[in-house]
Amino acid sequence: MNYSLEPIGVVHSCFSEKFAIPRQPQLAPAATGTLELFAPYNQPEALAGLEQVSHLWLLFIFHAAESGPKHLRVRPPRLGGNQRIGVFASRATHRPNPLGQSVVKLESIVDGKLLLSGIDLLDGTPVLDIKPYVPYADSLPHARNDLAPAPPAPIAVTWSPLARTQAEQQGARLHSDLLSLIEQCLAQDPKPAYQQPAPTREYGARFWDLNVRWHYPNPDSIRVIDIQLANPLA
Repeated sequence: MNYSLEPIGVVHSCFSEKFAIPRQPQLAPAATGTLELFAPYNQPEALAGLEQVSHLWLLFIFHAAESGPKHLRVRPPRLGGNQRIGVFASRATHRPNPLGQSVVKLESIVDGKLLLSGIDLLDGTPVLDIKPYVPYADSLPHARNDLAPAPPAPIAVTWSPLARTQAEQQGARLHSDLLSLIEQCLAQDPKPAYQQPAPTREYGARFWDLNVRWHYPNPDSIRVIDIQLANPLA
């Protein structure tokens, strides 16, 4: 039996690449984006009542990840990237079908577009459906997951004076709390857990249209060293 699914919209996100995206939604409240709905789903009648909802479930396509039956076992970053578990015990992006779900905060609705925060979605993510978050049904206080019993402990993030100035300037240009966005994402320690980086090794990720570079002066902290406009051809 085959099914055909058509996206109802696309996410325009602060995350221009997969590296450094938080591994779960809501870990970076400053991560923002816009869900542009396609006609006819951008019409007022489709959105009526949504102003009474604070959070949404987005059902989406992992458009930049492989999927299919070869991914029966995966290496979740939460377990260090070396331990394999069954795909259904993880939220890995490699799925039997490239389907994902995330809880996001609905900030506002403007001209058929949904302004979102706390996202973990790559720019260009196709969205298949939207469902309202229902606290009494969706929040289960006695549920457990022994593979991920609590949020990961954040790593300390510091700034070079140059990088802080650059973040403030670029944040003003983008109308974004760029300092908080970078700190919240890097505090999740995006490098592979098994990797022990040398202090001289630099890492980089793209937020909005910016390349952000950092290094690890010691294993327990990150220092942001530079922020530059990305090469549009890169």
